[in-house]
Amino acid sequence: MAQNTRPVPAGTPTDVTQKHHRGGIGESTLRPDGTLKVTGGFAYSSDMWHEDMLWGQTLRSTVAHAEIVSVDVAEALAMPGVRAVLTYDDLPTGVRNYGLEIRDTPVLAHGKVRHHGEPVALVAADHPETARRAAARIRIDYRELPVVTDEASATAADAVLVHEDRDDAHIAHVPHPNVVHRQPIVRGDVAAARERADVIVEGDYTFGMQDQAFLGPESGLAVPSEDGGVDLYVATQWLHSDLRQIAPVLGLPEEKVRMTLAGVGGAFGGREDISMQIHACLLALRTGRPVKMVYNRFESFFGHVHRHPAKLHYEHGATKDGKLTHMKCRIVLDGGAYASASPAVVGNAASLSVGPYAVDDVDIEALALYTNNPPCGAMRGFGAVQACFAYEAQMDRLAAELDMDPVEFRRLNAMERGTLMPTGQPVDSPAPVAELLRRVKARPLPPERQWETTEGADVRQLPGGLSNTTHGEDVVRGIGYAVGIKNVGFSEGFDDYSTARVRLEVIGGEPVAVVHTAMAEVGQGGVTVLAQIARTELGVTQVTIHPADTQVGSAGSTSASRQTYMTGGAVKNTCEAVRAKALETGRRKFGSYHPAWATAELLLEGGKVVTDGGEVLAELADVLEDEAIDLELEFRHRPTEAFDQRTGQGFGHVQYSFAAHRAVVEVDTGLGLVKVVELACAQDVGKALNPLSAIGQIQGGTTQGLGVAVMEEIVVDPRTAKVRNPSFTDYLIPTILDTPTIPVDVLELADPHAPYGLRGLGEAPTLSSTPAVLAAIRDATGLELSRTPVRPEHLTGTS
Repeated sequence: MAQNTRPVPAGTPTDVTQKHHRGGIGESTLRPDGTLKVTGGFAYSSDMWHEDMLWGQTLRSTVAHAEIVSVDVAEALAMPGVRAVLTYDDLPTGVRNYGLEIRDTPVLAHGKVRHHGEPVALVAADHPETARRAAARIRIDYRELPVVTDEASATAADAVLVHEDRDDAHIAHVPHPNVVHRQPIVRGDVAAARERADVIVEGDYTFGMQDQAFLGPESGLAVPSEDGGVDLYVATQWLHSDLRQIAPVLGLPEEKVRMTLAGVGGAFGGREDISMQIHACLLALRTGRPVKMVYNRFESFFGHVHRHPAKLHYEHGATKDGKLTHMKCRIVLDGGAYASASPAVVGNAASLSVGPYAVDDVDIEALALYTNNPPCGAMRGFGAVQACFAYEAQMDRLAAELDMDPVEFRRLNAMERGTLMPTGQPVDSPAPVAELLRRVKARPLPPERQWETTEGADVRQLPGGLSNTTHGEDVVRGIGYAVGIKNVGFSEGFDDYSTARVRLEVIGGEPVAVVHTAMAEVGQGGVTVLAQIARTELGVTQVTIHPADTQVGSAGSTSASRQTYMTGGAVKNTCEAVRAKALETGRRKFGSYHPAWATAELLLEGGKVVTDGGEVLAELADVLEDEAIDLELEFRHRPTEAFDQRTGQGFGHVQYSFAAHRAVVEVDTGLGLVKVVELACAQDVGKALNPLSAIGQIQGGTTQGLGVAVMEEIVVDPRTAKVRNPSFTDYLIPTILDTPTIPVDVLELADPHAPYGLRGLGEAPTLSSTPAVLAAIRDATGLELSRTPVRPEHLTGTS
């Protein structure tokens, strides 16, 4: 067996000691990994290397639903350089399925395949090309079955069951075995409220399947160890969740599966589920050699879950003076072949389906289906994105019916602190919805027809951009607004916690803090913020962020906009405990009146940041001398509770975040081309621990929402359930040429329940940017546009 050596190259963000960035919270401290990433020096998981390494390859199904009649691996095994070929029958006895919430996903397909691209067999070989060729020589005989692709085919009385033997906890409250989860929410009396309405608006909306489109495909390196276990270096969002799913399948105790975070090239929810982790470990344990697996872009589209496509029906009523009377909606999410995070996404979609508005009478139903389409799960916004697209279109339609300004109509109905959510939970922190809308509306508009008014005409200002397909004759400007509400943190009674270990010691005569968590740095800048917190709380300039691994307690997932709140809270609390212990040590050593100690005591009690490396640090070093202070503590937010399965009532969310957008677009109505000129955003972040990073998160989320508005969609053949466009040639994402100006207005209204008063902020801008762009296109064209993404044929009447 290979030695248990550490293959992660130097230069990852986790082993950088931040000597040159001395800022504490509230400062725009630069990221330690930033220069490495923009200069190409950052080591991602796909860059890892190990002596005597093999390459792993997955064989995936070419059909969406079929019985596996036979599997013949003889030709693949006979190829020179092939070291192992594994099918379902080669798996360890015992647990052979995994899953985030429901253990319904087989490690390798057994008996049947349920979606296009499902893993069927594995190969390990001396060279990646050998592994690919060997996988292609595995012969599989399929007997195709009817496919389930939509609600009609999934819930018919004679529907084919995607999972024949369901026994999960949700089966008791769903109307059909092909429904993963259903959540109703009922409050007030919708029938009576409907009678009071002067205007009623109904709408049907379609939301397309979006890919996370992270630039670093799935990859990792599994190294077998001498104790019979395995060390896995992988790009993931949740090390401990992976560990809980991996170890039982390998037949190993968790302590023999040691996981370390490798460089992550983006995530956005797509790395919450297992991809190549179990496969690489199985091959490593079978061959006794390190195994590296790296997906290409084509395989990546099949290797992770996507954003749920949705069908949404909404009804709103309002009085003639513009007050909402009621809301009724039905949200159907396509979860694909396996459950992934669908139950939690359903809970989010239902509980946030009203939006940031005060409505007393609601009747809500949200559900997710099992189908033979690609599996769907977590993606930035997590169910709230689809709902926001629909309810914001409804707000515009209501305003038009009442002949009211769409922003003023929203402000009239905006929630505020104290408003009850449809679940009956009061909003008990600032909810500046009206103010966010006011700010985006008050911002000056960009000049019109810039290709004419700007000196030296630039075709990049035209719809169609560098393709120069329009000369501007049919270009019309449109302006649209939207606002959204997103929960922060895990919900519905989930035990959400994070763990931090902080060590304060003297190195070279200077106090140094080492912060060790299992937080996955996926590009959000968490390593920067954790160091800022440690500097603020301990008053040291040098902070080292230890590599994230499973040798420390769980930090939960880097998702739900929770890491700054949760792991930041854990680091803050642990640093406070370390500081208290340092005070105790100093007082014991020096007494209360020692002049050298007095200054260090003042530093520790005040938690001030020292930026000059002067006398105070030397005195703190004298306090510690040879004894380090090392503590590990957990942090939990206030408890939540599961929603009632009949009424949907319950204190389900810990915190809410809000963002508003104004979109300015120019549309060539003859050619159906759209140019998004500006996407102005206003967002309440509670407290900007790092203002530069906060603005970057808001602009990034805004751009991801822009993508699903006008270009991003995984297209699935409705007859065969096969993916038609699994490449960046055919699946389009915004480039810098598509990205508009994104001015950001940051509010800091503290949440009294959160560390430093902060709010999670990374997801909320993804909600409102999409409907704002659609509203602006509707304003320009006069079309209803009830689906996303908008394509040229939708604007020219050719579809």
